[in-house]
Amino acid sequence: MRRVVVTGMGAITPVGNDVETMWANMLAGVNGVEKITAFDTSDLKVHLAGTVKNFEPEKYIEKRELRKLDIYCQYAIAAAQQAVDDSGILGNVDEERFGVYIGAGIGGLHSFVNNVTALNEGGPRKVSPFFIPMMIGNIATGNVAIRFKAKGVSLSVMSACATGTHSIGEAFHAIKDGYADAIIAGGTEAVIAPLTIAGFQNMKALSTNEDPETASRPFDKNRDGFVMGEGAGMLVLEEYEHAKARGAKIYAEFAGYGNTCDAHHVTAPDPEGAGLARAIKIAMAEAGTTDDDQLYINAHGTSTHLNDLTETMAFKSALGEKAYDANISSTKSMTGHMLGATGAIEAIVSVLTLRDGMIPPTIHLNEQDEELDLNYTPNKAVKRDVTVAASTNLGFGGHDACVVFKKI
Repeated sequence: MRRVVVTGMGAITPVGNDVETMWANMLAGVNGVEKITAFDTSDLKVHLAGTVKNFEPEKYIEKRELRKLDIYCQYAIAAAQQAVDDSGILGNVDEERFGVYIGAGIGGLHSFVNNVTALNEGGPRKVSPFFIPMMIGNIATGNVAIRFKAKGVSLSVMSACATGTHSIGEAFHAIKDGYADAIIAGGTEAVIAPLTIAGFQNMKALSTNEDPETASRPFDKNRDGFVMGEGAGMLVLEEYEHAKARGAKIYAEFAGYGNTCDAHHVTAPDPEGAGLARAIKIAMAEAGTTDDDQLYINAHGTSTHLNDLTETMAFKSALGEKAYDANISSTKSMTGHMLGATGAIEAIVSVLTLRDGMIPPTIHLNEQDEELDLNYTPNKAVKRDVTVAASTNLGFGGHDACVVFKKI
C-alpha cells in the first residue's frame, strides 16, 4: 500500500503571503477582513472582503509575463513556487511521474469582466489575444505544469467551494494508486469584483455587516452570511518511500479522503448534513483513525446559518460522541471565504496544527449559537497535541469533501 505525505506548502492569503506568516497571524487571531478599496462599493450592500495585501507578483513572475496572467493564476504560481521550493522536489522526481492538480471555483473572472467591457466599448478588436488562456479555469494547472516541467497526471477540479479539498484529495488518490510519485495540488481564486459581490449579495449569501471585526463570525448567534476572500494554497504531495529516499522534510501523512454529494439543492446544503457526514466517515475509515486519536477539525464554517448548523449536525452524525471531544475551528473567521482556494489553505492549517500542536481560533465568536454545542475554539489559540487533523468543505451543487492528515 502506497502512503502519501506532505513535503511542501505555499500560501497567498488575506493574513499573509507565505505559510509561516499566515500561520503566525492565525494563531494570533489576526483579522484579514477589511473595507474593499479596489473599486467603488457605494452602490453595493456589501463593503468588506478578505483581500490579499502587499502581494508582489514580480517576486515569482517576470514582469513581461504578468500581463498574460489573470490574478488568480498569479496567486497560484506564487503559492506553487513557495511549495516547490519548500519541498526540494525539483531535480528529485521523474518529470513524467510529477503532476499538477489545481482548481478554481470560478477562474479568471477579472479577465472575463475586463474583456467584456472592452468588447462593449471598443468592439472585437479591443479584446485581448490573451483573453481565453487568461480566463479559462484550467490555466493555473497548465502554467504551473509548464513552469516546473511536470509532465505526469494533470487535472483541474472545479467544485465550487469544495474545489481546493477535492483537488488535493484527487491528487492524494492518484499518488496512492500509483499514477504519480509527486503532485503539486491546491486551489486558487481571485474574484473580489463588483459582479461577483452583486451576484452573491443578491442571493443573500454575503454578510452586509459594516464592521470588519464582526462580519465573519462562524458559529456565532448573530452571524449573517459569509465574507468573500481570495488567495491560493498549494501543497506538494509525495509518495512516502520516494520522499524518504531523497531525505525530504515530511510535515504529515495524508491519510484519508471522502468525496460525496448531497444531491439536494443547487445552493443549500442537505438540512441534516448527511452528505458531509458520509464524506467524513469515508475519509476517517481510509485514514484508519481510532477513538484514541486526538482530533482537530478545520470546519468549512462559512458564517452562514445553514452551513454552520448542518456542518455541526454532520460532525455529530459521523463522529458520535467523539465530536464533543474534538477541537473545531473556522479560519474563515480570519480570511473570509476564499472559494476555490479555501480547502487548500485549510488543509495547510490542518497540517500545521499537527506539526506545532496548536489549534487556531475561531475569532469573533462572542455569543455561540444555542443550536451549536461543540467546541469551536473561540477567540484564542489553544495548545493541544493532536494526532489527527481533518478539513471539511462544501460547495454549491451539493459537493462535500473531507481530507484527513496524521502525524508521522
